[in-house]
Amino acid sequence: MSDENIALNGAEAPAEATGATFMIEKIYTRDISFEVPNAPQVFTEQGQPELQMNLAQRMGQIAENVYEVVLTVTITCTMNGKNAYLAEVQQAGIFGLQGFDAQGLDAMLGAHCPNILYPYARQSISDMIVAGGFPPFYMQPINFDALYAQSLQQRAEGAPALADGTETAGNA
Repeated sequence: MSDENIALNGAEAPAEATGATFMIEKIYTRDISFEVPNAPQVFTEQGQPELQMNLAQRMGQIAENVYEVVLTVTITCTMNGKNAYLAEVQQAGIFGLQGFDAQGLDAMLGAHCPNILYPYARQSISDMIVAGGFPPFYMQPINFDALYAQSLQQRAEGAPALADGTETAGNA
């Protein structure tokens, strides 16, 4: 993909107006896992499956103006109190971001980059579940902008952004 100049709302902005550039360097799967701990008995179970989805993300600077963002999506399916399957993917990307102020950089890494990574993670999870012998699970779109805004509010209130007490360090 070529250089893009992106304003925080996702619209293109003239380079001379912002001086900021955004570039996708690489998108890749960092880690992928699928487990069916109760196979083959799980395939004969009758009942309504219960699905739980967890999201996590982290970022790190790997060079000047180059950042890695890792979006982790975990789907746990239980049936009759037993784990049917666990699917997890760490979808990662390397992004070039230059010319952003601290707030703009935080928003790009915390909302815009996960928005780019999520469709790849969603496809990987879907493929694993079907290949594992289970009915398809269609993950709904996620509003990372809203999650990012929520994390900003939690940081402003001094509350940890995650239930386990860890900070997200600017990520939703």
